[in-house]
Order: sequence, then C-alpha cells, then structure tokens
Amino acid sequence: MTIVHKKKSTVIKSIQTEKLLTETELELMNILWKLGEGSVSDVQQELALQRDLAYTSISTILRILEQKGVVKTRKEGRGHVYIPAIKKQDYESKTVKHMVEKVFSGAPTALVRQLLDSVSQKELDEIKAMIKEKSGVS
Repeated sequence: MTIVHKKKSTVIKSIQTEKLLTETELELMNILWKLGEGSVSDVQQELALQRDLAYTSISTILRILEQKGVVKTRKEGRGHVYIPAIKKQDYESKTVKHMVEKVFSGAPTALVRQLLDSVSQKELDEIKAMIKEKSGVS
C-alpha cells in the first residue's frame, strides 16, 4: 500500500507502508542518518570501515531508496547528494510496530518480556528510569 499526497497538482509518493528496508538498504540509511546527507562516494567511504561494496552497487541501492521515497536527492556537480526523507526515529518506530504485529502476534508485552531477558542490570536500570519518566512517577 502506498500513501499518496496531492500537493499543488503534483503527486508525491511516500515510503510504502507495508515493506521494511532490506538489510543493505538499512545499512546505507544508517550511514546517511549518521552523516545527515552524502554522495555515493561519502557513503562508500563510511561503509568501507565495515565492509566493501562497489560504487555502482551503492549508487543503485541509493536510487532504489529514492524510488521508495526514503531518500531525496540534490544535484551537485556531476553527481547527486542523498538526503534522508524520513527520520531514523520514525523508521525505528515503524519497524518495532511491524515486529510486534508480525513476530509477537500484536502483543507488545511479549516483545518487552523477550528484551528484559537479554539486558544487563545497567540497561534494566535505564529502562526503569524511562518507565518512571513516561508514567510521570517521581
């Protein structure tokens, strides 16, 4: 399902609401979120710290992300600069909602239970503080 918005007689497609990013797409998006924006070369340079991926492959994936509405582009010289069109926090929220729905049968408590079984005491203390803050308890 694609959400379509009309704005001054142009149709703008936003990210498809049903699909999550592939592992490689997410890897490149994490780099763009970290950089704020970047060219194919910028992304390749940052990615090289983790693994090798050809310039042409990165370019293709970034164009796919543009088609999905996840990044915008700006022409700069002979190339393009890619800018995230969605916030990392928004994508994280969408992913967690998807996971709760598809993996944990719509039960957020099942996800929390699973997480609590895998955290350190320090992380558990941080979680307790977040819950207190969220619930307004001092």
